Parts: sequence; structure tokens; C-alpha cells
Amino acid sequence: MRIDLSDKVAVVTGSARRVGGAIALELAKQGVNILVHYHRAEAAEVRDTLNAIKSQGVDAHGISSDLSQAEGVDTLFAALQERYGRLDIAVNNASVFQKRPLLDVTLADWDQTMAVNLRAPFLITQRAARLMAENPLPGGVIINICDAGADGPWKDYPHHGISKSALWMLTQVSALTLGPAIRVNAIAPGPVMKTAGRAITDEDWARVGERSVLRRTGKPEDVARAVVYLCQEDHITGELLHVNAGEHLR
Repeated sequence: MRIDLSDKVAVVTGSARRVGGAIALELAKQGVNILVHYHRAEAAEVRDTLNAIKSQGVDAHGISSDLSQAEGVDTLFAALQERYGRLDIAVNNASVFQKRPLLDVTLADWDQTMAVNLRAPFLITQRAARLMAENPLPGGVIINICDAGADGPWKDYPHHGISKSALWMLTQVSALTLGPAIRVNAIAPGPVMKTAGRAITDEDWARVGERSVLRRTGKPEDVARAVVYLCQEDHITGELLHVNAGEHLR
């Protein structure tokens, strides 16, 4: 059954810009009210994202919190309760992405990556599930944004890859535990946006796309549409959806 998302409530972490912003906007186009979470986004970015969401005729509210701290999750859900008092969709998108050789990963690097990429989604899953338990069937939806780290060892991003592999396992355990009231899925995007803070030419970006079966890079909107699909389809849970032009097959 295809679920109508009109007037649902979603929280999307890390959604003031980039892929998270695209996810929030695509959900808004389906009639979803959005709690926009951010940490270090510029005020102008937050304002523009909120305005874009509101232009779809839905409500949007921004909340800043540091998800590397457990208190940041408390802040997020306090804002959600105050603004909406319910939750239908949770998208764990916020992530840190550090490139390090394995032997150069410090304890601080490891702790920050695990806190944001794994512990925060775990805590959000617990909190979201308790809120969603009050929803009538087909219930709530939790979507975790993974990446190539969910598919196998990633030499250049060891601690990041480990966190995303564990996030995929969290997805499966959560789907098994929380069904039938709540569906839990994951998405593994490929290259859909140049890495923030790193200079890369258009030619180099095109070469990145050549690694995939379809020989092209994607766009944030590709991931956003996949999120909407998993929210609307009520017969899918415990799934990892690759949105990477077949890169994982290489």
C-alpha cells in the first residue's frame, strides 16, 4: 500500500543544507511538516531551507543541537514535543566524515565519529520508537543514511566505515525489533555531492562517477526521492537501498 504522507511530521538530522536539506524539502513536497535539525550551519542556510520548506505549504521549525552529546538528542526531542507532540518519520542523516589512515585515527576522532554516526541514531531510534508506538498502523518510519561503509572495508575512512557498517546492523536489529508498528530501512548513497571543504574540479568529479556501473555521479535529490519512496511503501523494512549508480557492484 502506498502511504499518503500529507500532514505527517518528520525530523531530519543535519537538514539545513546539502543532502539533508534535499531530503527535508522532498518530504515537504509530499505534505510533511519538518523539524529541521542542524549544528554548524550558517544562519542564512537555515533561513533559506526553512523558507523553501514552508513554500510547500507545510510547517517547518529549526533546532540546533550537538548530536555528539547525548544532551543534543534531548534538545532535539524537546523541540519536537513542544512544536508537534508527535512523530511519524525520523531520518538519521547527520554525519561526520573524516579521512584518516587507520594508524592515525586518534581516540578523539573515533569517539566523535561513533557518537554522531552511531550513538546518536541509536538514541534517536529509541526516542522515536516510543513516540511512534502511539501511531496507528501502518505506523512510523525510521531511515538511516549509510554509505559505502555499509558494504565493506573502506581503507581511507576506517572509523567512518566502521560506524556506517554498524549503523546498517542497527537498522536490521531495529527493523526486527520494532515491526510491525515501525518500519526501519537504510539508504547507501554514492557520490551525489562534492565533499564539503575539499576542492575538486569538474573533471575529477566526472572521474569519480566513472567508477560506477552507470558511469555518472548523482545528485542529492536522488537520495531524497529514495527517502520518500521508503516512507510511502508499507511493505519494506530491514532493507538497504543503494542509490549509487551501481558503484557497490564494482
